Amino acid sequence: MAGSTLVIVESAAKAKTLGKFLGKTYKIKASVGHIKDLPKSKLGIDVDKSFEPQYITIRGKGDILREIKDESSKASRVLLATDPDREGEAIAWHLQNAMKIPSGSKCRVEFHEITKDAVLQAIKKSRPVDLDRVNAQQARRVLDRLVGYNLSPLLWSKVRKGLSAGRVQSVVVRLICEREDEIRQFVSEEYWTISAELEDNKKHTITARLNSYQDSKLEISNAESKDQVVRDLQRASFLVSRIENKEKRKKASPPFTTSTMQQEASKQLNFYSKRTMKVAQELYEGLEIGKEGTVGLITYLRTDSTRIASVAQQEALHFISSQYGAEYAPAKPNEYKSKKGSQDAHEAIRPTMVSRTPDSVKNSLSRDQYRLYKLIWERFVASQMTAAVYDSVTIDIKAGDYGLRATSSQLKFPGYKKVYTDSDEEDGGKPLPALKENQKLNLKGLDAEQHFTQPPPRFTEASLVKFLEDNNIGRPSTYAPIIDTILKRNYVERQNRQFAPTELGTIVVDLLKANFPQIMDVDFTAHMEEELDRIEEGKLDWRQVVAEFYEPFVEDLEKAKELIGKVEIKDEEAGKECPQCGKPLFIKHGRFGKFMACSGFPECRHTESINEETGIVCPLCGGNIVGLKSRKGRRFFGCSNYPECKLVSWQQPTGELCPQCGQVMVVKLAADKSQQAICINQECKYVKK
Repeated sequence: MAGSTLVIVESAAKAKTLGKFLGKTYKIKASVGHIKDLPKSKLGIDVDKSFEPQYITIRGKGDILREIKDESSKASRVLLATDPDREGEAIAWHLQNAMKIPSGSKCRVEFHEITKDAVLQAIKKSRPVDLDRVNAQQARRVLDRLVGYNLSPLLWSKVRKGLSAGRVQSVVVRLICEREDEIRQFVSEEYWTISAELEDNKKHTITARLNSYQDSKLEISNAESKDQVVRDLQRASFLVSRIENKEKRKKASPPFTTSTMQQEASKQLNFYSKRTMKVAQELYEGLEIGKEGTVGLITYLRTDSTRIASVAQQEALHFISSQYGAEYAPAKPNEYKSKKGSQDAHEAIRPTMVSRTPDSVKNSLSRDQYRLYKLIWERFVASQMTAAVYDSVTIDIKAGDYGLRATSSQLKFPGYKKVYTDSDEEDGGKPLPALKENQKLNLKGLDAEQHFTQPPPRFTEASLVKFLEDNNIGRPSTYAPIIDTILKRNYVERQNRQFAPTELGTIVVDLLKANFPQIMDVDFTAHMEEELDRIEEGKLDWRQVVAEFYEPFVEDLEKAKELIGKVEIKDEEAGKECPQCGKPLFIKHGRFGKFMACSGFPECRHTESINEETGIVCPLCGGNIVGLKSRKGRRFFGCSNYPECKLVSWQQPTGELCPQCGQVMVVKLAADKSQQAICINQECKYVKK
């Protein structure tokens, strides 16, 4: 079409959304991600020519590229609207070169949200492709290729075929292995806590925790010390020594960044990072919302900033005031500081229109889309509301040389909690009775409880993502693919939603730590992220950064080839014989975890799944409930007597039948994260008290 503008985006979904915003003078095409990349069959980097990348058209993208070139030849203007990040900038650069758009042309546009007004405004602000941002992405790609394509063959020859190593993924596996070492080496220590149940003259009770002796912190490390303290307290008089009443204000958490969204989605929705990012991408690119048509529901999902556009803040304040009351809207918008070192290139993740409430779009969304949108919407709205106000009371009590304390924090005004509560917020305890200083209290009883110090917990997906971000390891947008990779490579496995290293993961980490200390160093990995940021800022030359890394790496690589011997990893015996040929079965590792395979492979190709024993008796037939995995790797539960017994459930059965309808009872997480037993029959709705 003469005089038309060609707009190129990455995804077909985004192209469909934009097509409904822009008029007939615009043609929208999707590149479907990268069109060019390094070749898979070789290193693809000319080390002797300043690490020149040898980009080729990705297999299967030839037709797409030809179609884009053909459309560009007909258009009077071409706009490159790939994602607003380093990777999107690199895709735009490749497209610019492929279509021979002159360097410096204002062909680049960024859509931070897929709404009509935002898109039209972005088109007015076209700019040249940012080569500093492109070079930062090139540096990351080249560094990762140099590490992966040199270390992976080393692991194939020394350990096992099919293994991989990565500049960041190997450090992540190291963290999981070292946490396991901490747990294994942890020496538990005994300690005791003592609480006193006290009563005033009006029979009001108060529970106070013992915390000091002669005004110093008290630690009770054994039963003998505990017995002595109990005897002392039983003889003591209890006197209120100090009462402190305070009004405490708790500000809402900031709106989501990529990392905090992944963490909260893991804690509150039980989403893995990969699932969170997939659903967030759908919400960003656009969905069909009733009469509105196709619209993007959230702003760009890859961000490390907590900044919010002033227009969005004002809209939020107006919405909050009208929906919840003026007392819930602060006099001026809440501001939040982004973490040190954040790029702050995009806003925080927020709904594109605050008046588009989760309930108003629920019927247009899938269950996952609704739940994640609701989480993002509530977090954003809460972040712009007034603080929650608590009446906090602290009562100190003297009992001879001992000191006890009772605390309570009661919600006075909900503020942001009217809309949203963080996953880690705790209850403030029971209200305390009105007491006076120097008032005597009577001892009703003592409760001495034995404890043992606990090792640090294994990483969950949420805690791992938090650790990586806090230590500047990788970027939040890379966490999901990194976690996916180390699971697929069988370096780690999930056990009760926690990461545990496999034998293979431990062997690989020990080998890499011994021979490539720089690559496996957490601080060095964080330093490389800072170097990439400085390249993007135009302060460093990307080829120089790569050269400074590569020279010592090659030296370590040559030494490792000579020093590392062949590592033998024996398959674990399953303790069963093959039902087809009688040879022993061995435990193997596949895409979806462990399975049993015949040792007579390839002559005998018999395989069996490994069922996870739950210890729960099937309420229908008396068999054993076992944990299974679907073809897509999703965990579900079934009876070991299948197919005679047809019990199958995504939720773990409790071993009981519903007293109302006779169906199977299953375990479900309640809103407060506690477990409750419910009837599997959705029409019954029975919940065990």
